[in-house]
Amino acid sequence: MRQSGVASPCRLRSSLLGDGPVRSLNKLAICLIVAFAMPGSLRSLESLAQQTPAIFGTREVRNSNLAPFTKWTRVLAQEPAERPRYSSACTRMRGGRCTMPEWRELVRSLHGQPPRRQLEAVHALFNRILYVEDPQNWGVADYWATPLEFITRDGDCEDYAIAKYVSLRELGFQPSQMRILVLNDLNLRIAHAILIVFLDGRAYLLDNQISTVVPMEVVRHYQPIFSINEEAWWLHQR
Repeated sequence: MRQSGVASPCRLRSSLLGDGPVRSLNKLAICLIVAFAMPGSLRSLESLAQQTPAIFGTREVRNSNLAPFTKWTRVLAQEPAERPRYSSACTRMRGGRCTMPEWRELVRSLHGQPPRRQLEAVHALFNRILYVEDPQNWGVADYWATPLEFITRDGDCEDYAIAKYVSLRELGFQPSQMRILVLNDLNLRIAHAILIVFLDGRAYLLDNQISTVVPMEVVRHYQPIFSINEEAWWLHQR
């Protein structure tokens, strides 16, 4: 059970590409690069004059083909169609508060605010939402929820990251500044997902297991597998 604004650790239970289970996300990463890399589609970010720090010191290999990531592409396709419902009447209360209008008011109030203030406020709002694992919530091993689904039904680690991604994009952050990162938590020995935001030459973690936004370098127990935004995905290699 989540306490003090920090959600329970996430357990990504199945392949992020489809519905079939996988035993190892590290093995999945190898399969991704072999199965979905087309000639010329992979390139090391070392050759791109990278303006952002390498995530946890890894070598990053970029691929612009998002088609295999059906859970993520479903969110990207469905989220714009749900926007008219953002202004609908509140249908669910938590602790006497309705999260949907609070979210919309927060986004409106944050326009023009300093970027770090925007990160902290968005992070704090969504970290209050209850952590619920996908088998209990959706009846499937792994489900990536839109922000509307997350607010109305709660969710797990990648759902926090997605809602924060969409909110920050509304506030003017570019996709190139943000990635959803799937990783191994070496302390808990489980898979986990967080949002990485690049700002002023540093990478910041928006993590449902950490109550505040923290610079990447203060966390030492995360082993990246792959990261993704709406433009591309990156395989992380040691």
